[in-house]
Parts: sequence; C-alpha cells; structure tokens
Amino acid sequence: MRNLEFKEQLHEYSQWREDIVQAIEMFREWRGRYKFNDPQSTEKLLSIMSNLQSDQITLAFAAEFSRGKTELINALFFADTGVRLLPSSPGRTTMSPTEIFWDEEGGSYIRLLNIESRLEDISLMEHKQNPDRWTQVDLDCESPTQMQKAFKELVATKRVSRKMAEDLGLWSEREAAEQGIVNPDSVEIPCWRHALISFPQTLLKEGLCILDTPGLNALGSEPELTLSMLPNAQAIIFVLAADTGVTKSDMEMWKNHVNVSRGANKQGLAVVMNKIDSMWDDLAGEDGYEESIEKQIKSSADILGLDKSRIFPVSAKQGLLAKVKSDNDLLGKSRLNLLEHYLSEDILKQRRQILMDIVQKDIGFLVNESVGVCDTRLESLAMQLDEFQKVDFENQEMTGKLMAEARDQQSAYQANVENFQASRKVFSVQAKMLIDSFAKDKVDDVIRSARMEMKKSLTTYGMKQNIRKLFDDLRDLLQESVDMSNETRRLVKAIHKKFRDEYGFKEIEPKFFSIKQYQFELEQIFEEGEAFRNSTKTTMTEQSLVINKLYSTLIFNARDVLNRAHEEAVSWSGTVLTPLMHQIKNHKKQIESRLQMLRKINESKGDVTENIAQLEHELKLLTQQRKELNLIVKNLQYEEDVLEDEAVVS
Repeated sequence: MRNLEFKEQLHEYSQWREDIVQAIEMFREWRGRYKFNDPQSTEKLLSIMSNLQSDQITLAFAAEFSRGKTELINALFFADTGVRLLPSSPGRTTMSPTEIFWDEEGGSYIRLLNIESRLEDISLMEHKQNPDRWTQVDLDCESPTQMQKAFKELVATKRVSRKMAEDLGLWSEREAAEQGIVNPDSVEIPCWRHALISFPQTLLKEGLCILDTPGLNALGSEPELTLSMLPNAQAIIFVLAADTGVTKSDMEMWKNHVNVSRGANKQGLAVVMNKIDSMWDDLAGEDGYEESIEKQIKSSADILGLDKSRIFPVSAKQGLLAKVKSDNDLLGKSRLNLLEHYLSEDILKQRRQILMDIVQKDIGFLVNESVGVCDTRLESLAMQLDEFQKVDFENQEMTGKLMAEARDQQSAYQANVENFQASRKVFSVQAKMLIDSFAKDKVDDVIRSARMEMKKSLTTYGMKQNIRKLFDDLRDLLQESVDMSNETRRLVKAIHKKFRDEYGFKEIEPKFFSIKQYQFELEQIFEEGEAFRNSTKTTMTEQSLVINKLYSTLIFNARDVLNRAHEEAVSWSGTVLTPLMHQIKNHKKQIESRLQMLRKINESKGDVTENIAQLEHELKLLTQQRKELNLIVKNLQYEEDVLEDEAVVS
C-alpha cells in the first residue's frame, strides 16, 4: 500500500466535502425558492458552507531531536519531488515550529517570524493575520532544488547573550550544566519563532496541513503550541527512535504536551517507532529482528500507556529512498505502508464522521423542519382535494356549512397569531437573559480583573491562585447560563406543546441549546494549563516569559470557548421558534386558499371541475417540491429514517 493510496483517500475526502457543500447550497436555494428561508437560518447555512470549504486535515508531528521526524514527513508526503525536500540530517534540524499547507491567495512562500517576537504580548494567531510582521522567502515550485535550499533557512541559528536567551525562555542553566556548559558569554538560539510554508503540492492542495514541532524545548516554551495548535490537529504522530526506546525527555514531552492534548480516549494519536533499520542484523536473522521490534513495541506501549496497535515501527530513511527509487521491496521493508494505511483509513474516516456529525447537528433542525412543514402541506392539500371530490356543491346548505367552518378556522388562526406573538415576547425576554449571561463585555470584565491581579503577583504560586480564581469566575458565569438555559428550554417545549395540543400542529422536536459542551471545554483548558504549568520546563522558568505566555494562552482559549457559546445562543434564539412561525404561515395560506375556493364555487354555482383541477395541480407541485427535498436530504447523507417513503410523495 503506497502513498498513492493516501492521495486517493484524501482526494475522495475532499470531493465528499465539496459534495456536502453543494448539497447544503441546494438546500439553501430550496428554502429560498419555497419561502422557508429567514435571515438567521440563511446565515447559519452560509457559515457551515464556509467552514467546510476552509476545512483542513492537520497532522501534527512531535518528537525530540534526532528521532527522524522531518525525514518521516519527507517520506510520507514529499517523496514525489525526488529530493529530501525538508532539511533532515543527523542532529538538530527543524528549529522552529513549522506549518506546511497551500495558500491559494498568497501563493508559494516561506514566512518566518523572528524569535524576538516572543517578547511581545501578541499571540501567534494574531501574528498570522499580519503578514508584514514576517520575513518572506518566495519559492520556485518548478525547482525542487531551489525549494530545498530555501528550506534550509528553517534551521538557521544565531548567538545572543545569555540574558537575552533567558528573557526569551530559551536558556536553562540546569540543562546547560547537564551538557557541561557553565556561565557562557553567549548562547545559540533559533533565528525564527515560527515558520509558515505554502506551496501547491497535490496533498496540500487537497486540504492537508502539516505541523512540524521541534522538540521539547519549543513545546515547553510556546504554550500556544501545546494548548491550541496540537489539540486542534486531527492527529498527532509522536516519533520515537527504535534504537533508544522511550527516553526521559520523550516521556516528558509525551506526558506534558502530547498525551494531554488528545483527551481520555487518545483519539487521533499514534506513535511512530522510527529508525528500525538500525536494528537490521544479518547475524540475528529475520526472527531475531522481528522479536527485537516486537519487544521494543511492547516496552514503549507499556511505558506510554498506549495500545500496541497505535505504535508503528518504520524506517523513514529507507521509505523515502524506496519511493524516490521506486523500490517496492525496500518500501515493504521500511514498513511505511502500515502508517500510511492508518492515516488513510482511521484519520480521514474519523474526520469525515466528525464533520458529518457537525453538519447534521447544525442543520438537522432545519432539515427536519422543512420535511415536517412540507409533509403537513401535502397532507392538508390531499385532504382538501379528497373533500372537494366528495362534496355535493349543488347543495347550498352544505356549501354554507363548509364556508362557516372555514371562517371559524380563520378566527382560530387569528388567535394562533396572537398567542404566538405573546409567547415569542416571553421567549425573547428569557433568551436575552441567557445571551447576556455570558456576553462579551461580561466575560471581558472578569478577564480584565484577573489580568490586573496577575500583574500584582510576584510569585508563580500567586499567579496560579489568580488563574484558578479566573476559571472559578468563568465557571460561575456558565453555571448561571445553565440555569437560564434550562428555563429557556422548558419555555420552548411549552410553546411547542401548546400549539401541538390546541391547534393540531405537527410536532417538530425543537433544537435545544446546551451549555454542557462549553463547560467541558473550559474544564479541559484549565486541566491542560495545570499540566503544562507543572511540567519541568515551566517549573524551571518560574515567573518568566513562558508563564506569562501560558496564562495569556489560557485566557485566549477560555474567551474563545465563551464567545462560541455566546454566538450559538444568539443563533439558537433566532431560529428555535422558526418552525412554529412557518407552520402558522402555512396554516394561514391553507385557510385563505380554501375559503377563496369555496367562495368562487358558491358564487358561480357551477361546475367545480376547474377548482379540483387547480387543487390537483397544486398537489403535483407540492409533490415535486417534496421530491426535491428528498434528493437533497439523500445528498446530505442522512439516515434513512429521515426520508419519507417514496409512496408518500408519488
């Protein structure tokens, strides 16, 4: 199984994603064409389409130095260039965290952020939005040799004073002492803090993004990497060396930075045991070689607390060579195929399911509403047609009775509208209280107060107490929202039940807003922050730049969680009563149409054939409308129970 399989799988995934976007666009157009649309639902559909179109599959690679991580990236994704594209040689290679992707608007480039930017209280995310802050190197994609040369800038270093290295969080006296370095006048540090690489390689154009993280030192001094970028990756590939197994620094990186970012189920986490070619031993024979690999896998799995099936023994060096030379035997011996199979089958399928769950969660309510209202119209029109076909309209008494019934229905409709408007006013008040409970200004006030207290703290312990208080205050905000959310849910259910019981409206399960997911995310941010703070690197740096960056990252992430909760509450409050509104409008249209037709029949006192034909035509149009919706629902890949039986709409 070669890299071609991963390319094909990624292409298929990309095509599937485009098909879903197209289906959502068809659904949006359908709602507009048949008067189902409203500003909130239209905005929701456009937002989902935009998110799908910008979706990327991010694979993060993490390892200590000299584990062959960059060579593994070359072997997996860039062997078709015929060269070792990313700099990979014994010792330290990639010095700055590097993101590799395709930026269609920006073209082919390397953007490098200077290391001194770490002294600023500006996040990497904010820096990315300002290209002028980066040093840019243009890439010639027609020349792999030029690109290879340009990429060497990634390993650039420079010497600075020890004081500057300390200020940047890149000097540890204890680590230096372990290496025999005592009181140096200058220290070698990376030139660059972060690198962005864009070029139009096939996989990158399909939406692949690669995050290359260079060692414990970078992860330990850049909280944003550990607490934001790694958790947002679809998969993390942690690379070990087969000849050394799990070292002390490997374990620290795993415990404090890699494992913590995956959650309890370790979803999207794999370990590569690289350099198995160092264990090739003609004297031991094939059995001895296999036994050595299996022993190392078991040992690593036990130490890391990971299932053996998540550990992949490979030789990236031999795999790259095999692909460049088209040597299938060597490729098989490198065992790269098993890792590629994992990326193709597990990670892509997992991402596909996650996106599908998000789509169905976000627009399932709108789909169910459209199906319900459409079916109600069909049923009502079919009943009206059946009635008109059976009634003797020559009987004036019968006609008068039907008109009286229609007028009573019209009066009841007015009561419906008045009740709905009253219910909506009550709901609006309750919904506003919910939305305001964690509005941006309220959250910012809590964060501003916490920042002021942190600046006063002179010890790490004091800062820890302040961050704990901040999260306690944010928890309280969310807990208030939980209480209001529960009250709002009860009100929405009561409104729906009233119209179902008193006016016979078709029951459409309302979409409910839940705060639980955001509570969980907030707790996870705090726990990950505590794990990072307690790591060896952070403990050694005390009240340094790293600590300040840590708390800035935690605050940034917490604010993001609460902002998303606020946005969802606003969107939910604007759409949750829409199905009732559509049913009321539909009810009005049916009553007015029926009353108008009865008047025409009563006034003409003639043949009703023309009116019945009109009803049959309307039923035909509605049936076509429902069939169009059926096709859209199928294209959205919903479960069969969402679809109506073809017999209903034929």
